[in-house]
Amino acid sequence: MTPPAGTIRIAAAQYPLDRFARLADYVDKQARWIGEAAANGARLLVFPEYGAMEYAAPDAAAAADLQTSLRAVSDAFPAIDAAHADLARKHDVHILSASGPTDDGDGGFVNRARLFAPSGRVGHQDKMIMTPFEVTWGIRPGRTNRVFETSLGGLSIAICYDSEFPLLVRAQAEAGADIVLIPSCTEFPSGFQRVRTAAMARALENGCATVQSPTVGDAPWSPAVDRNSGAAGIFVPSEHGLSDTGIVADGHRDHPGWVYGTVDLAHLRRIRSTGEMRNTLDWERQVGATPLAAHVEIVDLR
Repeated sequence: MTPPAGTIRIAAAQYPLDRFARLADYVDKQARWIGEAAANGARLLVFPEYGAMEYAAPDAAAAADLQTSLRAVSDAFPAIDAAHADLARKHDVHILSASGPTDDGDGGFVNRARLFAPSGRVGHQDKMIMTPFEVTWGIRPGRTNRVFETSLGGLSIAICYDSEFPLLVRAQAEAGADIVLIPSCTEFPSGFQRVRTAAMARALENGCATVQSPTVGDAPWSPAVDRNSGAAGIFVPSEHGLSDTGIVADGHRDHPGWVYGTVDLAHLRRIRSTGEMRNTLDWERQVGATPLAAHVEIVDLR
């Protein structure tokens, strides 16, 4: 993996959902948000799970039909992706764009998050483990767990529920992930807290940073994302000299806007072998623990 270039300023979105009848309006919103974060010095921008549902259909009746709205978002992604690629290059930032349903080529959808690098390269991660709601919707699980080599260091993505499964994220960490991006979409505060707890636990276990970005507020026009509650957070292991609480940045629940924090990846890497506790090294002491990195695909976005 490429050594990190010191500290990284991260922006995690607490993202409110609007319904856009025109794709250009959705793209304009993305440009405003990304421009604001870049102007505030962020180099890594994280948007939430299912935030792309804002462009659900050109009319309210179609947006209110679940399958029609899933198809509309999937069909719009080529144009949405092109806009994000341009914005990443323009602002010289890495962007995890809002995930959304994407045609899997076999008549169904996956929940896909895209990572855009300023180099012009793009990687993606499909959600691996479906929630009961997604099973009902017909969303299919992804097949490949990935780590992305970037000029910032190793990045990986654990979409919402995926973050609650330690072995998925452990495999990413063993394959070189320094920062795990956790876009989320949760209906109730209880769901938000589950993902937050998972994000903090994954940071502790793996000596890495985790970044949670949620959808917030109500979207009554959508059967998929009608209620949303959460707060953004940036987390690291609780270590003297790094963070006593493990919290680098913490947003106010359900308040739209960016939450900013700075992470020192060089320091994070050092504590994996020299910290107060060495969870990362001692993982293998667990009964039945086996190496997992071989199950991860490495994608170069430099």
